[in-house]
Amino acid sequence: MSEELPRTFKVVTVWLLVGLLLFLGVQWWLHRAAQARFSAGDEVIEIRRGPDGHYHWPGRINDRAVEFLVDTGATGTAIPAQLAAELRLEGLGGVTSNTAGGVVRGEVVRADIALEGGVRAERLHVVALPGLADRPLLGMDVLGRLQWQQRDGVLRIDLRSMRP
Repeated sequence: MSEELPRTFKVVTVWLLVGLLLFLGVQWWLHRAAQARFSAGDEVIEIRRGPDGHYHWPGRINDRAVEFLVDTGATGTAIPAQLAAELRLEGLGGVTSNTAGGVVRGEVVRADIALEGGVRAERLHVVALPGLADRPLLGMDVLGRLQWQQRDGVLRIDLRSMRP
């Protein structure tokens, strides 16, 4: 009986190490895949469509790191109401929004948006919506200031054409 415990302990330890290595390998692979989906140069940003079929643009809202879901069908930028509350964004009044899930009531707030690659929108009016998934939506209020095109699963933004 005294020899079984050390052997069992060794087997469990080996499996835990294998599991840890597998976990770290998957995390590294996911990190590398995310980096490969976004690239920014001096003049062009390229965002490759993610596995979910959407474009994801890393950025910040009032210095909080977020990943925006690029929504070319949205008139304006929207964020989860919970995130707006956490960031203590200035409320400017209520609004009714038509979303893919139907009509919802939200609040207009003011936020500073900074996107990877140097695109900024300061003091932007965004809609804080309850029930919005954990990812903010980047709408045409920001995208409309840029020259961009979609082709073969790549969203290409020309930074030379940025309009204030």
